[in-house]
Amino acid sequence: MKTLKLFVALLVLVGTTAFTADKGGYKVGDIATDFELENIDGKMVSLSDYKDAKGFIVIFTCNTCPYAVAYEDRIIELDKKYADKGYPVIAIMPNNTDVKPGDKMEAMQARAKAKGFTFPYLMDKGQKIYPQYGATKTPHVYVLERTKRGNEVKYIGAIDDNYQDASMVNTKYVEEAVDALLDGKEVPTTETRAVGCSIKV
Repeated sequence: MKTLKLFVALLVLVGTTAFTADKGGYKVGDIATDFELENIDGKMVSLSDYKDAKGFIVIFTCNTCPYAVAYEDRIIELDKKYADKGYPVIAIMPNNTDVKPGDKMEAMQARAKAKGFTFPYLMDKGQKIYPQYGATKTPHVYVLERTKRGNEVKYIGAIDDNYQDASMVNTKYVEEAVDALLDGKEVPTTETRAVGCSIKV
């Protein structure tokens, strides 16, 4: 009987470990490494370029996903509200453009111009950055706080709780997180499920 219990416990442990290992990417409290990605203006952009930033709202998004498109105006508003307070939006397009030609650089440039993006819109060429973060959807958000340790992950997940209708949103997860950080408080909700299209590889 003891042997059976031990075997079952071992199976549970192996299953849990396998599940954890599969998830990958950053967890809340991890330090995000910097990157250097091409912006729509042809310049290379890194987090270290922002000398006065207190943190960042890093959003993996694209042109072709209906969820991402539904959130575009809200992403613009996030940058307008928080960039001057030290938390600029950094948008990153993570899709494989061979699979999604509508996400090529020319299309990104056209979309940013049409919408009046006020933030960098970077291409994850070679798809090296989104796996580091553990992003799986567009949009998928990571709120980082610049600390002595580095850019610490403080929130991961959705922008808010209603992708369909901005006027029906009850909880603005990203705003709550950034407001808390600006006030020197703990982030009330540190992780939610990102809702969107799968990142195309």
